[in-house]
Amino acid sequence: MRNDEIEREAVRGNGAMARALDEAVAAGAAGEVPVGGVLVDGAGDIIAAAGNRVERDHDPTAHAEMLVLREGAARLGAKRLAGCDLYVTLEPCPMCAGAIVQARIARVVYGAADPKAGACDSLYRLADDPRLNHRAEVRGGLLAVECGALLSQFFQTRRPKREVITQL
Repeated sequence: MRNDEIEREAVRGNGAMARALDEAVAAGAAGEVPVGGVLVDGAGDIIAAAGNRVERDHDPTAHAEMLVLREGAARLGAKRLAGCDLYVTLEPCPMCAGAIVQARIARVVYGAADPKAGACDSLYRLADDPRLNHRAEVRGGLLAVECGALLSQFFQTRRPKREVITQL
């Protein structure tokens, strides 16, 4: 890549991830785990954006990634989203990574790694597994500090405070 291409890519990526963070903040404010996703076409235009809606929709598949894949497919009128990039604030889980492969996403860019359920780098590498018929390029760590802090803050407010017991 030439320097001007690298610079354009950085601006595009940061803008898409900033929008995904906005979606995550909105999801968190609604009581959802704060994860946001954005689907970008080959020209760099955002074609779908969403935050988690698992609680609101009473749907275990209503992850941000799944929602933007569905919306993107509907908007483009195609089940294959070849040439599209997915930006998401948290490393996709196995369900979402499988959908990414089925949708033929070109590239997945995520913010925070998920050591407990990540299926693109942390636990599994489903999105770019050479045994599958499609592989997406995977890049992690874009705005990782901001994405991780949002998740940490959310869970800190929901976990009960532990009492410190002192022995006499």
